[in-house]
Amino acid sequence: MSFTVAIIGRPNVGKSTLFNRLIGKRLALVDDTPGVTRDRRSAPGRIGPLEFTVIDTAGLEEAFDDSLEARMRRQTERALADADVALFLIDARAGVTPLDRHFAAWLRQSEIPVILVANKAEGRVGQAGLYEAFELGMGDPVPLSAEHGEGLADLVEALLPFAEAAEAAADAAAPAPDGAEEPGEGDEDGEPRIIQLAIVGRPNVGKSTLVNALIGEDRVLTGPDPGVTRDAISVDWQWRERPIRLVDTAGMRRRARVTDKVERIAVQDTLNAVRLAQVVVLVVEADAVLDRQDLTIAAHVIEEGRALVIAVNKWDAASDQGETLQRLRDRLETSLTQVRGLPTVTLSALKRQGLDKLMSAVGAAYDVWNTRVGTGPLNRWLGAAVESHPPPVVKGRRLKLRYITQVKARPPTFAIFTTRPEDVPESYLRYLANGLRDRFGMAGTPIRLLLRKGKNPYADQG
Repeated sequence: MSFTVAIIGRPNVGKSTLFNRLIGKRLALVDDTPGVTRDRRSAPGRIGPLEFTVIDTAGLEEAFDDSLEARMRRQTERALADADVALFLIDARAGVTPLDRHFAAWLRQSEIPVILVANKAEGRVGQAGLYEAFELGMGDPVPLSAEHGEGLADLVEALLPFAEAAEAAADAAAPAPDGAEEPGEGDEDGEPRIIQLAIVGRPNVGKSTLVNALIGEDRVLTGPDPGVTRDAISVDWQWRERPIRLVDTAGMRRRARVTDKVERIAVQDTLNAVRLAQVVVLVVEADAVLDRQDLTIAAHVIEEGRALVIAVNKWDAASDQGETLQRLRDRLETSLTQVRGLPTVTLSALKRQGLDKLMSAVGAAYDVWNTRVGTGPLNRWLGAAVESHPPPVVKGRRLKLRYITQVKARPPTFAIFTTRPEDVPESYLRYLANGLRDRFGMAGTPIRLLLRKGKNPYADQG
């Protein structure tokens, strides 16, 4: 049984750097600018023999109103409530600050065990701050350098009692063995496959509000100010017993408008989330549906080969719903012709309207994205398609398409064997892709066609 570790501290003491060190990859954004982390995020962590869940949190601020800082503080308080132990970080090079003393007093009042960690303790510069840390009355501080990976052995020793307690609790709760359970549908171990679902869009269109509405709690920060979300935050969730990994992402503005270094890093984080996703929900506003930046984001999702669903948010506030739907259809037909039949859903994340429709569309898009078609039906379709609309004549000779087979799914990818692959025009490939969509029910998903030179590779097989 794993245990949970929350990393707590004032801004810019190295919490995200330690988080990345413990999980073994650069998942959290790191920058010298205070307040880069705003939401809490969790991931599996490991140091030495210990395995646990680690939660990165926003920098603690002394704010209790409805400001962004206060909302960040509430997210940190929730992380602390979910943890078995907290790592309270101070910056040894800066020494103990009044804010450190204030939050140390606050942590001493909580029921969660706290380990004091003096980060950035490498070299002589950090020694004075390390000795000052004893003043906080939280036991011996653990000196380490998250950036350089120094002092992790001492951290293992400090965390070991919590690992042993978790293991003892797991042994006590384990039922007596009385036969193996039958596996269900999904993976080999009986667990259904997790759908990796990324929520993307321009700033301030309601992405985080949608994530909170779906999971039924204020898991990620929301607010009227654009750019509240910076990290791509993943949340494990279930919809109708289907496991979903939701990823809330930073808003993507036009590239020319992105000048801030942290925003550039956040946008790259969003692009990585799209690349790792299986289904992407593009959130657009009802009164600004599919503007230029929306189309740019959609084109990137399609280029990455992800299943795409368009969610028209704030539908309850649309000035003219009929005109909006017509404008949406027109933009799809003229600007996203490469994925004819994209699923679109109207909803209001704030009022929790249309959420079931959205998730039904996500599930359907995922299934289409996983489509596999037999070789026999494919070649019967190809014969009919070529007969109905033969390939063009190029350099005095008609192109011949000899054979088609599906080489992979996710997205559906097909290899077509032809005499002169370099001469097949893009317009004819679009004709074939649209024909595949119509014949085999693959509307709205990216289809990839690979041209291969040669004869039917299976012609001589019995």
